[in-house]
Amino acid sequence: MPPRTIATPLALVADPDSAGHDALFEKVAAEFAAPLARLARAHEADAHLQQDLLQEIHIALWRSLAAFGERCSLRTWVYRVAHNVAATHVLRNRRRQAHRLTSLDEIDLAGVTSDVDAELDAGRALQKIHALIQALKPLDRQVIILHLEGLPADEIADITGISPANTHTKLTRIRQLLTERFGAGDNP
Repeated sequence: MPPRTIATPLALVADPDSAGHDALFEKVAAEFAAPLARLARAHEADAHLQQDLLQEIHIALWRSLAAFGERCSLRTWVYRVAHNVAATHVLRNRRRQAHRLTSLDEIDLAGVTSDVDAELDAGRALQKIHALIQALKPLDRQVIILHLEGLPADEIADITGISPANTHTKLTRIRQLLTERFGAGDNP
């Protein structure tokens, strides 16, 4: 009996026209459906544009699998491709929009009350947090979204292309911003 070979992701995508490429894409699409949908919602407020962004992400993932090469984990690859597509989407829309995205240093905290529970119910607070995340520059938005997805800082650094120290700094500053803005405590 000949030895049994185990198909690795790289072996599956050696030929992008192969059934293995499609099988790997189907696996990725199924395994990462919920995180990719959350990523699209986090980057795009409009429901129709969210669907367009999600479709762009899936197309980019399908095209990119031929170059995967297992240089990193499949999860890191999927998030890197998805965030690159989302960042391009945000930048493209930013050029079209009249309002400007805000950096962490530019967000005005004047007039913010520290008693959020008295001012807002939980739903409105989440809407404000979502709006704040939407207002961040693409890199800051990517960092916080990946953090909220539960990825460790070193993997966030790998996906975004910034250093782990810079990732930690950005996460700390965003947490401080959320704490000041919403009284969110240590775990925004």
